[in-house]
Amino acid sequence: MDEIKELTKAEEQIMHELWEMGEGFVKEVIDRLPEPKPAYNTVSTIIRILETKGFVNHQTYGKSHKYIPAISKEDYKKVVADKLLSGYFENSPKQMLSYFLEESKLDVKDLDDILNIINKHK
Repeated sequence: MDEIKELTKAEEQIMHELWEMGEGFVKEVIDRLPEPKPAYNTVSTIIRILETKGFVNHQTYGKSHKYIPAISKEDYKKVVADKLLSGYFENSPKQMLSYFLEESKLDVKDLDDILNIINKHK
């Protein structure tokens, strides 16, 4: 797979909607966005940029395009997590987990769930 680029905040917001929808037209994406709604042309431009970056493909229906994610949310999550791990935690999952445990103020159930996950991977 080619290197996956990072997304801007606006691009990421649009991708989250497309990932959740599975596919959609620009108007459908806009309908899902919070108020104040961005202009149609703004969202259309962002989606075309996402297509240029390889994040979405489209199917043509007359003069309209239906957009489909070309990269899964899981693949993008891995890119972001790997960048976070290498950029801030010296490639140490232990440092990263320790940071999140200390900063997250987890409750007992969350900690128990994390311990169960760790025990499954032993």
